Amino acid sequence: MKTSIFKKIILGIAIIYLPVQAMAWGTNGHRISGQIADSYLNAKARAAIKAILGTESLAITSNWADFIKSDPQYNYLYNWHFINMEREYSYPEMQEFLKKDTLTDAYTKINFLVGELKKKNLAKNNKRLALRMLIHIIEDIHQPMHTGHLSDKGGNDVKLKWFDKDTNLHSIWDSQLIDFQQLSYTEYVSWINHPTVAQIKDWQKSPVSQWLLESNHLAAKIYAGVKDTDKINVYKYNFEYIGTLNDQLVKGGVRVAALLNQIFG
Repeated sequence: MKTSIFKKIILGIAIIYLPVQAMAWGTNGHRISGQIADSYLNAKARAAIKAILGTESLAITSNWADFIKSDPQYNYLYNWHFINMEREYSYPEMQEFLKKDTLTDAYTKINFLVGELKKKNLAKNNKRLALRMLIHIIEDIHQPMHTGHLSDKGGNDVKLKWFDKDTNLHSIWDSQLIDFQQLSYTEYVSWINHPTVAQIKDWQKSPVSQWLLESNHLAAKIYAGVKDTDKINVYKYNFEYIGTLNDQLVKGGVRVAALLNQIFG
């Protein structure tokens, strides 16, 4: 009994001190997209998800895949969070790239997880893991640096200054731009979750290859906008990129819901 309690305490401490750059979107970003996704679920998907997650909301379950990084038995999930692209692709090039993709990465695992969740006889614990991971990975790939360069670990090795503090390009997009708005995740959702009907339809019908193309193009722009060791003008950077970041958070949520509606509806 004491050993079990001790392990829980250690796990809790590890979660609190996980490095920010290890978490795509950061805690708030994932919760924002998860809460947005919840608002676009149909009745059948909502019921199926409740049967799997119980009272755990999409906003809360969105972060499970990052929190669990503190448990070594889940180390095999590490490469599921991203897909490396060393340059900007045209859409035909992206389709060809993905067609040949046999690596363990976000794209191949999205396809795998969708297949798992469509199985009628999948054990509930496996279904829960698959659902948590699918939600998280879809949100991850809408953070552009999760389609970044292997050579710099998706921008983690692009060292920058943010309000005179050391940081990196990946971390800025994970959390620092979002945190700069000084909003709770529910306040943030109220601010940005206002896509038009046309936008929702367009985002819902687009394939995963299109999602990755958008992030790939944004990553190219983001890389081009900084030089290693730059001191970021935070207010200018926020003005230039916050609209793009917010669009990606909303798109991620809408597309999570669209895929879950397709799987469970």
